[in-house]
Amino acid sequence: MELKEIVLNWIKKAESDLKTAKDEISTDNPATDSVCFHAQQCVEKYLKAYLIFHQRHFRKTHNIAELVELCKEINPQFDQLYTFEVENLTPYATEIRYPEDFYFPSREEGIRAIKTAEEVKVFILKKLRDEGL
Repeated sequence: MELKEIVLNWIKKAESDLKTAKDEISTDNPATDSVCFHAQQCVEKYLKAYLIFHQRHFRKTHNIAELVELCKEINPQFDQLYTFEVENLTPYATEIRYPEDFYFPSREEGIRAIKTAEEVKVFILKKLRDEGL
């Protein structure tokens, strides 16, 4: 499989996570933990797609800030992602997934998480296009 196809597959998976989050938030009683989880997964996969495009190794992680820092090594403009508070999504990947950490984000948190994911999507897709994808 060529590099471009691999990157596009990561983007497709990110889009699937974003769709799941957006579909669920629009229900009468959304599972906000799932909404936030899928928004986090969307951002994580977009960041990893960018790193893969640049053939940069990354360890297995759900830590958004760690991935942003790796992307910043390629393009310092990735620092702008912190204005979207992307690092706030990291706990949704692990901390709220299990009953021991019983917490359901509010609908507003879910909406914010989706907005962040959409902002990251636009930012990274533009970078990938500008950089030759």
